[in-house]
Amino acid sequence: MEVNLNKWHHCQVDKKEFVKLLEKSDISGFKHIFIFFSSLIVFGYLAFATWGTLWSFIFFFIYGNIYCCSDSIWHETGHKTAFKSRYWNNFFYEISSYMNAFEPVRWKWSHFRHHSHTAFEDPLDFEIPIRKPTDLFFFFTLFIPFGSLLHFKKSLHFETLKHALGIKSDVMKNCIPENEQNKCISSARLHVGIWISLIIISVLISSWLPVLYFFLPNFYGNTLKACFGLTQHAGLNENIKDHRFCTRTMTLNPIFSFLYWHMEYHIEHHMFPTVPSYNLPKLHKLLKNQMPQAKKGLWGAYKEIIPALIRQSKDPNYKLEVLVPNP
Repeated sequence: MEVNLNKWHHCQVDKKEFVKLLEKSDISGFKHIFIFFSSLIVFGYLAFATWGTLWSFIFFFIYGNIYCCSDSIWHETGHKTAFKSRYWNNFFYEISSYMNAFEPVRWKWSHFRHHSHTAFEDPLDFEIPIRKPTDLFFFFTLFIPFGSLLHFKKSLHFETLKHALGIKSDVMKNCIPENEQNKCISSARLHVGIWISLIIISVLISSWLPVLYFFLPNFYGNTLKACFGLTQHAGLNENIKDHRFCTRTMTLNPIFSFLYWHMEYHIEHHMFPTVPSYNLPKLHKLLKNQMPQAKKGLWGAYKEIIPALIRQSKDPNYKLEVLVPNP
């Protein structure tokens, strides 16, 4: 079903209830941060305590996947909705940006563009990695530990290296205001400096541990992050100003929902991006009669995504049918 709107579609929502959902909470933010980093420390310690055994390999894999789910912290603090305090939003935004290999200035501006032009053709939206016609090899390697090394020139680390060298990428030219581009270059150099320092420390102490804890998780712990993130828009429609057609909502178990910080309610987030993630489940209930049916879990989402991407790899004009009430 085609929808052609001059402005983005917004579902109807009770104003009084909506105002309540806009309320930010330092307590909710710190609750998530405490549980997240406590889990990271526990599995990091277990990996250290079992170093040299198969158990260490397993614990590092878990540690890396939790580490990369700091993507959700980056996202929420970037929207300034994780905390009521602007200071704590900015503080954890910088930390989680490093943890995700997200250069913070670039991703601040590209994410703004992503919300303004969701799933519109390049050069408008630089945050959707899977485009038509689908590169299936690229898609499936996103889930594999160290798979990004197979397409390193498309990786965030390669982009940060270019920015650190003063090379202006397309995303910098199109998304970042000219007066902010030097800040992007400086913060990219800071990130690269940290990477180099960790490598040097590891060499000096003859131990893999510094890079395993603070540099390599983005390479070996990418699986869960990819599983979550690629459900957001993959296979759906493009160039249409109704998030119900270009964005996907699903339900998750409590552990995954925590790690993803409720971003599984992704249509709701795109439609109302100022609502804190911890209030998205309530917003979902208010809007569910105006939304496509939520996919049940990652399995439900990928049962739709993978066949659609396979067809789009052969026929870029193929459109996934989305059943929307009252478009």
